[in-house]
Amino acid sequence: MKKLSELYNCDYDIDIKGIKINSKEVEKGDLFICTKGVTADRHDFVSDAVSRGAVAIVASREVECDVPVIMVEDTNNELPLLCARFYDNPEDKIKIYSVTGTDGKTSVATITQYLIGDDVCGYMGTNGRCCSKFNKETNNTTADADKLFEYFYDFLEAGCDTVMMESSSEAFFRGRLKTIRYDIGAITNITREHLNIHGSFENYIECKCQQFKQIKENGYAILNKDDDYYSVVREACSCKNIYTYGKDEDNTLQIVSYDIFPNKTNITYKFNGESYKIVSPLLGDFNVYNLACAILVAIASGKTMEEIIPNISKIEVSGRLDMLPNIGQDFHVMVDYAHTPNGISNLLNFVHTLDINRSIVVIGSAGERDFLKRPLMGKTVTDNASYAIFTYEDPRSEEPIDIINMMIKDIEDKSKYEIVVDRSEAIKRAIDIAGTNDIVLILGKGNETYEKLKTETIYFNDIEEAMKHLKARLEKEKVTV
Repeated sequence: MKKLSELYNCDYDIDIKGIKINSKEVEKGDLFICTKGVTADRHDFVSDAVSRGAVAIVASREVECDVPVIMVEDTNNELPLLCARFYDNPEDKIKIYSVTGTDGKTSVATITQYLIGDDVCGYMGTNGRCCSKFNKETNNTTADADKLFEYFYDFLEAGCDTVMMESSSEAFFRGRLKTIRYDIGAITNITREHLNIHGSFENYIECKCQQFKQIKENGYAILNKDDDYYSVVREACSCKNIYTYGKDEDNTLQIVSYDIFPNKTNITYKFNGESYKIVSPLLGDFNVYNLACAILVAIASGKTMEEIIPNISKIEVSGRLDMLPNIGQDFHVMVDYAHTPNGISNLLNFVHTLDINRSIVVIGSAGERDFLKRPLMGKTVTDNASYAIFTYEDPRSEEPIDIINMMIKDIEDKSKYEIVVDRSEAIKRAIDIAGTNDIVLILGKGNETYEKLKTETIYFNDIEEAMKHLKARLEKEKVTV
């Protein structure tokens, strides 16, 4: 808690409990800052914020209210500066590691926390924010500044000296991270995504590159040398230390070879002239790369390979290749976060290396997001899977059937799919039609616990829904027998 007079050169001796940019989240004693979003100007919500308990306002244009108003030139620019002052500059007291990329951010960030240790390293991203002391949800992959600095502060209070965070291209585009200076910045890959926000693929790449312009001079950049855009990202690096991973011998960490099994991956990496044979619980060739990236982050943090390797066997990434337990069924059910054409293709390529019969995919595409990728997603699924069930996934203000129709518009073989708009019913349908040694893949949401509909956000979890329908099918089969 701080006085308003400590945050600004003013005579208002008012206690400020917290900083908020969403009027619906305001509590008594908060300072409300009127930032401008893509679709909303928070100056329009001052009366709502005050009615909920805001004791002061920060604005860049005149507003009518009966609490003190601090005028600034640009509230969006002011937000991170204000939050840094309020939380006593936690970003200067904690080491900030970050990963960006189209696919694999959550996996790399989570793996890194395992390798370094959750007693000293916090995680922040799609799966929430957690360390050994707490596990909490977050609303976005990368939080707005009013939350971001609070989270840094919370990790420090919990005894962490490091945070490993996911940094999305949208967060760079929105300016949420412009005051952050990273100690380590890593990247997984770059493929087409979020063009609804960025306008062009070139702009998207530029936002991915922004992370590497914000690494401290003595910090580290961790780059995927096998990615098509390696050279572009390398050009953007502002730090002296560059580590690379990939299959060629000239990489800092070389991926020498790997063999993927249904329950493990045997990998040989080479680092500093030494070969290391590793048994990883992570499946798929994409996870060979994700693990390599995380290992280099841990090495850049000061860990040795000898310290890192024992922690690899402990790794679990929630919502990524989550195989549901067998409770009596003669088929498999898997939940995964894959929601890009590249991520879907990689996952299905891996799945078909396993000893399975058919692959049945449940998939949708998020509303108010990159609509240009939707036909490519749909065709990628039907080209690579045995059968697809198209459904909704966070439709937001869009009509679910409109999104689905965009996904299927380039699919010529209509026998390869069906439409079940309600997601719960789509999951039920997939489980009901699964036969011996089939695999049901429920894609797009991972372990998320919500669905964003037109009028409300409801609780929804793909894993829980799948288990519910799986149990119902088995119970029905018992009765029938």
